[in-house]
Amino acid sequence: MTEKTIKTPYELMGGENTILSLVDRFYYYMDTLPEVAGVRKMHAQSLSSAKDKLFKFLSGWLGGPDLFIQEYGHPMLRKRHFPFAIGTSERDQWMFCMTKAMTEITMDSALRVSLLEALDNLATHMVNQ
Repeated sequence: MTEKTIKTPYELMGGENTILSLVDRFYYYMDTLPEVAGVRKMHAQSLSSAKDKLFKFLSGWLGGPDLFIQEYGHPMLRKRHFPFAIGTSERDQWMFCMTKAMTEITMDSALRVSLLEALDNLATHMVNQ
């Protein structure tokens, strides 16, 4: 009898390189699309720190190495985002970038739908205005 191994979303998506690519595309859209200027203004001029943190968070959140927790402790996402005025417009802009970036990643369509739904719920949880 063989044991069935269950792969994490991190593994199913392709691991570290795929997550790095996703984060790069996400911030490319945030940095270049005029329709997301509101959420872009909430970030530092250089996006390098934000890219690093999002990559580390997504790595663990998707079932890969817990890089964010190892470096920063528990994500406490709502608390970490509380200094920023996040309304539904900012949430929608963030999801617009993430959805565009996710469509560029090769993966099973059901997995993509599931992850986008989970990310949408996460983004909604950040709304504080």
